[in-house]
Amino acid sequence: MKRYILSMAFVMVSALAVPVCAFGETFANEVQERVGADNISITVEGRTLNVSGADGMVLEVVSLTGRKVATVKIEAPSQRVELNVPKGCYILKVGTVVRKVSVR
Repeated sequence: MKRYILSMAFVMVSALAVPVCAFGETFANEVQERVGADNISITVEGRTLNVSGADGMVLEVVSLTGRKVATVKIEAPSQRVELNVPKGCYILKVGTVVRKVSVR
């Protein structure tokens, strides 16, 4: 019984010691998700977003505090969007695709 308790304590401490990235895809340059027949792609380069596959949809940019900072209507199959926001992490939503990105 004592050995079992010690082994479980070791497993729990080991699990807590593993580093975890809080923003899984935040720093990825490209995020893609298949939604129905659409293939929505969001590429971030500095303060410029390249959105493709979202023709006719609305792009929402929300700060991590929950404040909506921008809304852009995507009017072409592939569109560039300049973000006039400070550096930081933001949440992008296009249709049902929701992703965290870092603006540098």
